[in-house]
Amino acid sequence: MSVVQIKNLSRRLDHLGNEATHELDKVCGHELWRKLGFDAFDGLQDSEKRALANYYYGQWLTVREIKSSLG
Repeated sequence: MSVVQIKNLSRRLDHLGNEATHELDKVCGHELWRKLGFDAFDGLQDSEKRALANYYYGQWLTVREIKSSLG
């Protein structure tokens, strides 16, 4: 991969990570999910919110894994 491709990928990953973080903060109503992980939103009463939180948490974790493998 060229340097330009890596920078573009990193920028897109940053955008996806920021989107996931924002949505998780909004769905959970707090930032505790960053420390508690799934436990923070598994207790959500609304099943739609819980599903949305699970989706964005998976997105957030995937972004972190890819970014860590890129160095």
